[in-house]
Amino acid sequence: MLQALVQGVLLGGYYAIIAAGLSLMVGVVRFINLAHGDMAVLGAFLTITLTTVVGLPVLLAIALMLPVMALLGWLMHGLLFERAMRGGFLLPILVTIGLGAALQNGMFGIWGSNTRSLGADIGNLAWASWRLPGGILVGKLPAIIFLIAVVVILSLHVMLKTTRLGRAIRATASDPEAAEMCGVSAKQAHRAATAIAVTLAALAGVLLAMRGQITPYSGPAQLIFAFEAVVIGGIGSLGGTLIGGIVLGVSQSLGGLISPQASLLSGHLVFLAVLIWRLSRAWAGDHGGWRASLGASLEKFGWRAAAPPHARAPRTGEKP
Repeated sequence: MLQALVQGVLLGGYYAIIAAGLSLMVGVVRFINLAHGDMAVLGAFLTITLTTVVGLPVLLAIALMLPVMALLGWLMHGLLFERAMRGGFLLPILVTIGLGAALQNGMFGIWGSNTRSLGADIGNLAWASWRLPGGILVGKLPAIIFLIAVVVILSLHVMLKTTRLGRAIRATASDPEAAEMCGVSAKQAHRAATAIAVTLAALAGVLLAMRGQITPYSGPAQLIFAFEAVVIGGIGSLGGTLIGGIVLGVSQSLGGLISPQASLLSGHLVFLAVLIWRLSRAWAGDHGGWRASLGASLEKFGWRAAAPPHARAPRTGEKP
């Protein structure tokens, strides 16, 4: 049980990285990129190509890939997302679904359907571990990924709080019209946020390829994990993504003690429980609290509370 808890916490670090970009998109741009997981896989495949075909070291390949993905996110927002957001609620969903399908089929056409991994390129880091007291094994790569997640989230927090770009992003997230009146370009802030989100997705994809295997169609599953971590931790909260990722990772790890199939199911059940709780709490707040909302629900189904009994029986000739 303790080993499963440790592994779940470390797995939550990966979920936090891929969820941070999605949380930034939702919280700042008010846009749900359903191709977020496919962008992660694309970053991993580009890194694999630079290491296996070009022959670059892994760290150098990552350093070259991340700026390319940031530029891709910047252009993608300007060419696709901005226009889609002007078309209402449904159009952005359709655009990102089409983008995800195009990325999946494009990666399949270029790299094929075989599974790929960066495990062989990082040496014994892929399997090496530390042995703690009590026989607990902590993998070096999962621990490094968790440390990267903490550094990434802290860096984003500092950037949003102290830098000019961060203040522009926060102002745009609060009120785009007011930010425009103060001289902040909402379009540039949104493009910068999208570039950061795509970069984080690509980084998460590389880390996924290091600790496992990927295919061109691995993106949708990663999108689901990222979305669940965002909802569990709180939409728009960067610190909450780390908490949400840890909760999701621990629930999957503990579910794996029951059966391999229960691993993913337990994470989905925790997500549904948190989602129902948040929706119920919001609904109760809109109806004056839990007691008032329960009374309104009973009346909606035709059930009314019984009238309170009279303190005394009415006298003769007295109206009740």
